[in-house]
Amino acid sequence: MKIDEIKLMYDYNDWADARILAACARVSPAQYAAPTSLGTGREGLRATMIHMLDNMWQWRITLQGYYKEALADEAAYDATELHEDAFPTFAALRERWMTEQRELWAYIDTLTEDTLNSKIRYVIPGAVREHVVWHILLDVILHAMQHRSEAAALMTMYGQSPGDYDFTLFLNERSAAGRS
Repeated sequence: MKIDEIKLMYDYNDWADARILAACARVSPAQYAAPTSLGTGREGLRATMIHMLDNMWQWRITLQGYYKEALADEAAYDATELHEDAFPTFAALRERWMTEQRELWAYIDTLTEDTLNSKIRYVIPGAVREHVVWHILLDVILHAMQHRSEAAALMTMYGQSPGDYDFTLFLNERSAAGRS
């Protein structure tokens, strides 16, 4: 994987996130917090959005070495997860989301192609794992894609569809804006 390729993928991911966040901003506070589910495994729009944010954050801190050594116990791992009570409103979620996007880009901007293609070792309860850095970065995007779709289905039920997420649509918009 090359640096410009992963950056293009993250530009796309941010573009898709912007679409889902804009649609999310249009739902009512009650719809945002409602424990509605389509059998997706998450209890509503807020839970789905927080799960997406948590995944982005967890992988970033993992890539930056947070889980290099085992934490004291499993409760310490659980304490690193983001929870709904920390994001009672969409504004709170959006603020943290924007911060996390900036932090993730700051990390991506430090990568060299050697680092991007190297392996990282991390520890989770009961296991030591090792993956190539760009595989993890790709997983963040693919994981978000799954849950954006679930969130989009919920928002479409609320009359606030975020629209299409096609990569080619992103490329067309980017090209029309004079960016290659």
